[in-house]
Amino acid sequence: MSGELLKIDDLHVSFFTPAGEVKAVNGISYTLEHGKVLGIVGESGSGKSVSANALMQLIPYPGRVTEGQITFDEQDILGMPIQDMRKLRGKEIGMIFQDPMTSLNPVFTIGNQLVETLMQHTDMTKAQAFERGVEMLKLVGINNPEQRMKQYPYEFSGGMRQRAMIAMTLSCEPKLLIADEPTTALDVTIQAQILELIKELKDKINSAIILITHDLGIISDLCDEVIVMYAGRIVEKGSIDDIFYRTAHPYTQGLLRCLPRLDSDDKDPLIPIEGTPVDLVALPDGCAFASRCEKCLKLCLKHQPELMQINEGHTSACWLHAIEKQEVGA
Repeated sequence: MSGELLKIDDLHVSFFTPAGEVKAVNGISYTLEHGKVLGIVGESGSGKSVSANALMQLIPYPGRVTEGQITFDEQDILGMPIQDMRKLRGKEIGMIFQDPMTSLNPVFTIGNQLVETLMQHTDMTKAQAFERGVEMLKLVGINNPEQRMKQYPYEFSGGMRQRAMIAMTLSCEPKLLIADEPTTALDVTIQAQILELIKELKDKINSAIILITHDLGIISDLCDEVIVMYAGRIVEKGSIDDIFYRTAHPYTQGLLRCLPRLDSDDKDPLIPIEGTPVDLVALPDGCAFASRCEKCLKLCLKHQPELMQINEGHTSACWLHAIEKQEVGA
């Protein structure tokens, strides 16, 4: 199946605190097609997880969507009654949350939680849901699934809890899978297994995936398209080749310089991005990255750049591109 599955248009999400309005997501737009993998990357606090929670209608108080539209499979998500949204969550849209220990209920067995999910969204009997749960645990590589169904989350290791979360999320074969930092706090061996599992399951059920992470290595391995976020905005968007080999925005270039390279001298130091992220309560008039950017111009301090097209499918929000185009035109 091809075609547009998800469309987010000019989404704004704010948290209204005693200190002021925290503009966590500040006007992002993108589309996702059936069967495609979209990576969203950026530092902590850039708005990655908040944008995904808005898609699930899971923005906690005192936050709310203040502007924009989200369309999933031709359905208006933001205008949907909460009863209908509950039917959509888990069945049509699945989410692997960042911390499986706090996402799984500690007082119920893994089997109880899997069975409840299946009975909520399908016509299965309890016995059929139990068998499906066993099948899903086996599918994600958990040994002795019948025994594991009777155990509690604390009896699972971190990697096994993450696998159980994936099993629960994929049990109803959702059209869209949101994976929010699916490998956080896992060792590299388990990380590789989880990523391989997600790829295998994607091919089996043809789900579209939104992969949220700060790890560009994971992005390069899984994604078709990448969005780079900073201070609640999209600063660059393009294919894997665009982001890694035709990098346009200074922030993305900074992220790549922070990564160790296999083709470089072992003595080459990693270059950090100097400074700290901006205060989302008091965003500057100009580019939010200007105070940390080594290429900053006076124009950048006063005016916020919009996304500009670099090549087909590749856009970046930086005034340098406009200046370069003027020079080429001249």
